[in-house]
Amino acid sequence: MKNNILMVVNPISGGVDKFEFIEAALIFASNENLNLVQYETSGENDISKVKILYDKYKPERIIIVGGDGTIKMVAEAMEDKDVILGILPAGSSNGLAVDLDLMRTLEENLEIAFYGDYIKLDTIDINGKKCYHLSDLGLNAELVKNYEKSDVRGKWGYLLQALNTLIDSGEPFTATVTANNQTIKSEARMIVIANSKKYGTGVTINPNGVMNDGKFELVILRNLDLVVFGKIITGNIPINSEAIQIISTDKATIKTNFPVSFQIDGEYCGVESELEIKISPNKVKVAIP
Repeated sequence: MKNNILMVVNPISGGVDKFEFIEAALIFASNENLNLVQYETSGENDISKVKILYDKYKPERIIIVGGDGTIKMVAEAMEDKDVILGILPAGSSNGLAVDLDLMRTLEENLEIAFYGDYIKLDTIDINGKKCYHLSDLGLNAELVKNYEKSDVRGKWGYLLQALNTLIDSGEPFTATVTANNQTIKSEARMIVIANSKKYGTGVTINPNGVMNDGKFELVILRNLDLVVFGKIITGNIPINSEAIQIISTDKATIKTNFPVSFQIDGEYCGVESELEIKISPNKVKVAIP
């Protein structure tokens, strides 16, 4: 009897045609005598549909063709299941793949996704929602909101919206952050809740990030003018400056003086003025090189 592998494809992520990925995976599975079951996301009840397919086929692995949003959806569907997720990066945001060193050739990624070793990733719980990679309050969440509405996809779309967002940004917010039995009050343009090091664009925002150490980091960006923003985008994050503070912890609360834009793993979640954050005991198995 053939072993089952489920493949979840997001047809619209990253504005990339997925035909090449699907065909390559089908050929790989056929050569390995594996039964590859395909599912295309529609944005309608995807979590429950993936659960039904898992229960029907009991796959050893789930191959994901998409970006951070698709990985998040599958991880949520499988949070109480013992299954390894393999990633074929094909999203507009591939932050998790960047952090796990998966930005490789399709051939290499197929080998890793189907047969690679795995890491058990931490999950962050934010107001009851799951985060696997990076969430933030403030400017970047505004950028995500603007990007979701725009017609230009890919890196150019991000860059365009980054400039628009920076130009249109209003007043900084005041955040009261409680972590490690200490409370600090700070003006901020943006607060990142980070399980890992890099955004999907390859930009390092949290140099201390380790994805399976039972901790997350709060990266408080006090000012984010064009100079600091430019440094971050070019990968020269000014860690020792007055502009940035990093707190490593396993639980925290953040309260803001007015509702601020918020995003989780590249998905805009509206505005929030209070976040309860903690490390969740649910680990996610993801295939790595």
